[in-house]
Amino acid sequence: MTVKPGARRLDIFIIIVLVILIASPFIINFFNKRQIESNQISLYISPDFEDLFGKELTEKLLNEYIGLNPGLQIGIQPVPDGKNSFVSEEPDILIFDDGGLNAFLTSGMLLELEFFPDYEFAVPLVSFMNLFFYNIDILTAAGFDRPPKTRDEFAAAAKAVSENLNIHGAAMSLNPEDKQALSRDVFSWIWAAGGDFWSSDENKPVLGARSTSADITFLKNLYRDNSFAPGIFRMAGEQTLESFAAGKTAMMIASTRTIPYLREKMGDNVFGITTIPIPAQSGRYNINLSGIYAGININCEYPKEALDFLAFLADRRLLFCGIFKAVPGVVSDIIPGDYIRDDPFYSKAQYIFESSAVIRDFSGISRADEYEDAFLNEFRSFLETNRTLQETINAIQLKWDEISGI
Repeated sequence: MTVKPGARRLDIFIIIVLVILIASPFIINFFNKRQIESNQISLYISPDFEDLFGKELTEKLLNEYIGLNPGLQIGIQPVPDGKNSFVSEEPDILIFDDGGLNAFLTSGMLLELEFFPDYEFAVPLVSFMNLFFYNIDILTAAGFDRPPKTRDEFAAAAKAVSENLNIHGAAMSLNPEDKQALSRDVFSWIWAAGGDFWSSDENKPVLGARSTSADITFLKNLYRDNSFAPGIFRMAGEQTLESFAAGKTAMMIASTRTIPYLREKMGDNVFGITTIPIPAQSGRYNINLSGIYAGININCEYPKEALDFLAFLADRRLLFCGIFKAVPGVVSDIIPGDYIRDDPFYSKAQYIFESSAVIRDFSGISRADEYEDAFLNEFRSFLETNRTLQETINAIQLKWDEISGI
């Protein structure tokens, strides 16, 4: 049968129309999807968040936030693999500790925060403080029925343990790579005795107080008497913590953040916590706080949305404190969490916090690393050479004055 040319053209037209009708939903969906994707706001949070809070909680929180904000996607910063070159190497939301805070401030990487009047560049999610930790069994074996309260008692206990039990009496960890080292193992002694580095106008740090001279001399005497485990400038805080947990060190200064770890490793009856030993006559007991913070990358494309997410995290600080069993946790919260009220370890730590004065350290201070490096270098020379105390203090103060420019 012969098909007329007009009929053939009609058949082709019908086929084309059918193809268009069938394909049009896919075409429309494709362009709608592209339009949605072009309008989609995406934020990335630093992988440290998942490392700190765990994968399960991280996914739960991010999904909750996405549910509250349907037009936004937020996830952990992916690692560029060469294939996804469009992915930025810098997360929008930064999670960091005090060392990271100082590094980000120095590099100018943090966006100044709006709508957070109490925080200029970073919101603290949880806060900790340093305490004195002691091994009950070791001190008992060395003839002591309670932890040292004064510096003389501490020196006597450290010497007795080192000489009689062949165990390190105490530890000091000043590895330069450990950004908490100086605050934990040197400055904490000075603060506990009532010391404070900042002048009345708080424009620059000052080291000239007579009590501070006694503090530094005290630490050198301990170093000279081999009261500390050897290699203090090689050892970092994690090594000291492991040595203490293994019963190889009797006493140390550490963060309240380490309490859950030590309870798991040692049990509740092997170690205790108390205030850092002080001179027989001293001022009010001072502490400083460390923490985990959240901030915004100054290069963030969507700062308003990032600020909203920081507010979301800030509203969940009690949750984070419960995860870490943090003391003091949220400083502004006058009602502590159940884990503090119901547990003797954390309630004692909270009592020490409430009985202490919180003072300013170098965290969040412009050029903080330079101030601390200057102190550590001169302090090391004081311990290892015949340099006098006054020469050391003068050298530190000269460098601090040069850094502050005042």
